[in-house]
Formats: sequence, C-alpha cells, structure tokens
Amino acid sequence: MPNQPPLVAVLAYDGLCTFEFGVAVEVFGLPRPELGADWYRFAVAALDPGPLRAMGGIRVMADGGLALLDEASTIVVPGWRGAREPVPPALTEALRRANARGARILSICSGAFVLAAAGLLNGRRATTHWRYAATLADLYPDIRVAPDVLYVDEGNILTSAGSAAGIDLCLHLIRRDFGPDAANSVARRLVVPPHREGGQAQFIETPVPTAREGARLGPLLDHLRDRLGEEHSLASMAERAGMSLRTFLRRFSALTGQTPGEWLLTERLSRARTLLEDGETAVEEVATRAGFGSAATLRHHFRQRLGISPATYRARFRRSA
Repeated sequence: MPNQPPLVAVLAYDGLCTFEFGVAVEVFGLPRPELGADWYRFAVAALDPGPLRAMGGIRVMADGGLALLDEASTIVVPGWRGAREPVPPALTEALRRANARGARILSICSGAFVLAAAGLLNGRRATTHWRYAATLADLYPDIRVAPDVLYVDEGNILTSAGSAAGIDLCLHLIRRDFGPDAANSVARRLVVPPHREGGQAQFIETPVPTAREGARLGPLLDHLRDRLGEEHSLASMAERAGMSLRTFLRRFSALTGQTPGEWLLTERLSRARTLLEDGETAVEEVATRAGFGSAATLRHHFRQRLGISPATYRARFRRSA
C-alpha cells in the first residue's frame, strides 16, 4: 500500500531475551497518536515456529516469520541466545538481503553477535555489553569493537551496549527519524533522559551512593547546574559541600560515577544542546552560557563527544516551532 509508515520488525526466537525485546516493543510498538500518523508500524518476526519461549517463562506469538524482514525498513535484533551460540543461516541470509536493499539493522546487547555472524559488522565500529566485548573482538577480528560506549551509529548498521543502552539507541533512532521533539516525548513516557552522555564503563562496578552522600551533595549539584556559565574549582566545590578535598572527590565519585570535571562537562554539553535545539542563540553565546568560555572550546568538545559541530547539531536537531 502506498504512503504507509515505515515498518519496524523485531526478531523473536526461542530463548528470547525478554528485557531487550520489551525495549523494542515499548519504543516502537506502542501507539503514539500524539506523534502523528507517520509513526512506525510494528511487527514481530519469528525465527522459530511458535509459540516461542522467552526468559521468565513467557511465551510469545509472532506476527509472522522471517519473511517480515524482507518488508521492514528497520530491523531490531534484541539480544541473542549466547555469544558462541550458532546463528541459523536462514537468519543471516535474511539480514544480508535486508542490508543489501538499504534497510536499517540495529542490535541490542548480545544481538551484535547475530550481525557479526551475518558479516554486517566487518570493517565497522560496533559495541555490545562490556561482558561480551572481548569475546566479540576475539571471534570477529575484522570488527573494530568499541567496548566503552553506549551505542554506535554506522548509518544503516547500529549496535548498542548492554540491555538499557538499547533504550538510548532506540531514542537516537527516533531523533534521526522524527527530530528531538519526538525523541523527548518518547523519553518522557519512558521516564528516562532523552540522551545520556558517557559510556558503559561508568556502569561497571560503580558503588551505590548512600543517602547521606546524596543529601550532602544534592544542593551542590543544583547550585552547579544553576551556574554552569561560571568557573568552579575543586576547592570551591569542596568548600561549598563542607568537605575536605579528598573526601569530596571520593564521595562525588561514589554519588555520580564521575569526577567533578567529567560531571561538569556532561552538564555543560547538555545545556549547550538544549540552547542549540531551542533557538537562534549565537554559538559564541551558547558557549558562554553553557560554561565553555569560547566557541572554539565548545566546538572541540562537541566534536570529541558527539562527532559533529555545534552548527551541524543545530541544523539536525533544532526543535520545531
């Protein structure tokens, strides 16, 4: 039928990873009338005859078989049975056909091993859960494995790190397709940030902050967010928190998983993105208000963290009126 919205097909298989599958359903499968009639169509494509067993004792009935992948403009592979579990040739062939005709294929967590088995990651950057990154690099040496990022966008091939990073990747795809307003709307429904800075390394062996640390440092974080355009030294932050410098650094890291400098940079980038998305504020003014001091410094950090210039970011993600 002409003028149909794009079809997102999520793969289902026996032994399905329930959380990752649920992410795809939640992001792409829910009706969202507030986002217009062009929102995605959604279908579940079964690799195996159903009903399919999913983790947690759940049974899944699919909308169809692998033939659905031939119709989809976006295909989601939500994890896989195991890093060293073989991938059926019928599935790898279907993914190669989809790639050849220009469909987008994205993986969540261990789903990267399916894309790798199909040869779709050869010569590309890709990521997976930090526990599997070394195995992916060992099994597929032609892949440039990025073990410390939340997701990798290689155009029509996209991979994400462990479980929840699949939400980050799916929101990124919505931002690409429908713009920041739509991504922010979906993020609000999910009660998650529309974009997370940093990489999955910050989630490895990070201690849970105590309530006391949050109570003591919470007012400081609010103070810093209100004054991102000002200079903040380690000494001044420790003094405001009422701690020695050594204690402050230890407790700040325990609470946020970052150093004060990394945390400030993340917040300043978030403020700069908001200013760029919201209006016509000059890049130099954005840099000043976000605390970068100069447009050159802002451009440096944008290219280092986001891979694009502030001007390109604004052109791509500026909010609709």
